[in-house]
Amino acid sequence: MHRRPPSRAARPFRVLASFLSAGALLTCAACSGGGDSEGSGTVHDSASDVAASPLAAESPLASARTGRSASPRATKSAAPVLTPAGAKAALITEADLEDSWTQVKGADVWRDKLVIGKVDVADFLTAKTNAADCQKLLDALYDDTLLGKPSGASALTGFEESNSRLLYQVAAYDRAKLGTSLNWLKTLPVKCDQFTATDSKGGHRTVQVIEDPLPSVGDARQGLQVTVTGMSGDEPTTLTLQLAVVRVGTDAITVTSGGLDGTETDTTKAAVQSGTSHLKDVLAGRTPPAQPDNLD
Repeated sequence: MHRRPPSRAARPFRVLASFLSAGALLTCAACSGGGDSEGSGTVHDSASDVAASPLAAESPLASARTGRSASPRATKSAAPVLTPAGAKAALITEADLEDSWTQVKGADVWRDKLVIGKVDVADFLTAKTNAADCQKLLDALYDDTLLGKPSGASALTGFEESNSRLLYQVAAYDRAKLGTSLNWLKTLPVKCDQFTATDSKGGHRTVQVIEDPLPSVGDARQGLQVTVTGMSGDEPTTLTLQLAVVRVGTDAITVTSGGLDGTETDTTKAAVQSGTSHLKDVLAGRTPPAQPDNLD
């Protein structure tokens, strides 16, 4: 019995079927994550492939979610937050100040009655709104709120030398409000260059405000000198205060120093320089040195 040779039409069909089956297998292998041969031009972006790479696990820019390398902009670290412990560590000490300043307790309740008074609006014939700013200054000097109330951690300390005092504060603030407060302080030498305040007994005090340059430290800064002249009992009295504010990010240090014996500019500058350095160290995760670099 003779077999019939296969028809010519059937052979191309079998060849085509075999070709299609092989192509399907190759396609499935590619979908399963198999490796490509060199020069194939095929690029895979599988998260599992990247996560399995030892380099991805070691990369500081690796995403915690997929292990995929991320752009520096996407992984930019958040600004450091000042903690209560950090604020305390950023305070200055006696070693940061020159001369014979002594650290004392109870600085948080210091209040100087010579700055209490009601601004005489009559001094501001053409700029009534300036009177409100000058009143705000006197009130802030009394309750130590030159930058408003802190929005986060804060700490303060105080020092005495003869009839002079130095109050040092470090605190976290709302960024927008902190900027507004600094801008307000910058306007005071013009708005409140000289005015009169009346005390509770009707006595008059002359207040003068001038700008006081500070060392170029921090992200922004403002210095003022405020002089209050009046009577204390039956004696003429002059209180002179130096105000220094330095912003570091969204945190700031505030120095209020002076007294009936005048001010000591070198001491204020030392407090500002050392204080700014301490705050930067704390925000960078470092412990401020016990002895400042600029003192022996």
